[in-house]
Amino acid sequence: MTAFRLVLASSSPRRRELLAALGLTFEVCPAEVDESLAAGESPFDAAERLAREKASRAAARLSGDAVVVAADTLVVLRGEALGKPADRADAVRMLRALAGRAHEVVTGLALARDGLVVSGRDVTRVIFAPMTDAEIHAYAASGEPDDKAGAYALQGIGGLFIERIVGSPSNVVGLPVRLFARLAREAGLALPAFRNAASPPLPGLG
Repeated sequence: MTAFRLVLASSSPRRRELLAALGLTFEVCPAEVDESLAAGESPFDAAERLAREKASRAAARLSGDAVVVAADTLVVLRGEALGKPADRADAVRMLRALAGRAHEVVTGLALARDGLVVSGRDVTRVIFAPMTDAEIHAYAASGEPDDKAGAYALQGIGGLFIERIVGSPSNVVGLPVRLFARLAREAGLALPAFRNAASPPLPGLG
């Protein structure tokens, strides 16, 4: 098989840690796109579209041997997409909305190679425990929610407030590894590390 360079089009440390846990060697080349949802677009469609746009944009800047991996994660509560909080007050707002309720986390994932883009999405259902107002403010003040979609991190302190998840934990962190394995096969990539690392540990969870 032709040699290739694996490139992650994201600055997310969680995604870097998940790829590294799979035993893969890769470069990082973040791609910035307008992450606004189009009028009438569902968050589920938007996540996959944005991943494709990021992959295509990064691939356009790289040489032909590059295989670009890009992702976009959204927290969806009653049809509303919750991105990263604008500030601590916004984090408090999001956490109040999530506390004691179930929501979905969708990650769109795309691989770009030689002009070909393959993509998909994974959805995980997350059930939040009730939170007191003191817990919400303390968690927001910890700083952990600042750069997280939905203002929480499953793999960090936020895991204390998760009662149950249905689906892929790695999807909630930001890179669904089983979907990545499937897309890699569709793109014609041989990633033997997946034979021994199909379920890597979550960053920060051992």
